Amino acid sequence: MTATPHLVIAIDGPAGSGKSTIAARLAKKLGYINLESGAMYRALALKALEYLVSLDDPEALRQLAEETAIQLEPQPEGNRVLLDGRDVSQRIREADVTAAASRVSVHPAVREIMVARQRAMGARGGVVMEGRDIGTAVFPDAEIKVFLDADARIRAERRVAQNGIHTAEEARHIVEDLVARDQRDRCRATSPLVPAPDAVILDTTNLSIDEVVTRIEELVHHRRVSS
Repeated sequence: MTATPHLVIAIDGPAGSGKSTIAARLAKKLGYINLESGAMYRALALKALEYLVSLDDPEALRQLAEETAIQLEPQPEGNRVLLDGRDVSQRIREADVTAAASRVSVHPAVREIMVARQRAMGARGGVVMEGRDIGTAVFPDAEIKVFLDADARIRAERRVAQNGIHTAEEARHIVEDLVARDQRDRCRATSPLVPAPDAVILDTTNLSIDEVVTRIEELVHHRRVSS
């Protein structure tokens, strides 16, 4: 399929729905840039942890965000994430940062700064951007919007496998964190996790990654031939 650089593809969904893997694979197949909004919040959360900034202090987090440089550099194996010039690609995927990112992202002042940066990154189009409010807040005019969802039990199992969990106690914590994160994301006052009115909703419970990518590619093809 020939890439169409002007398109913006917004992929939203809860934790464990597969959006990060799907967005990365789709971007690679289309020749697009994969912009991970989650990686940006994770990077800021990591800095907050390192600087001992309270995750519940919106003003301190806003100031931290304003003075923080976050870069996403596309690589064949996925994005390289730079925090103030330092490669934190692996560190931001660890459990403590994952939990912190969910708490950081609920603050409206922080989201305002991040959304402005995300819009700037995707201004030229030719991007696949995944997160929790891409189609509703970041790119409400995106040509293609997809909302991925899946049964909570399946999402928890995916997250356990993704983190290489081997003990029942670790798995239980992962499940509890996912449930708590769902609650925060769906109930936050600013940009709650909901499908955009014009989003295509895909239940990935019984779909493979390849099947989901193929379905979104079909949406891209349909959009291209109909425009």
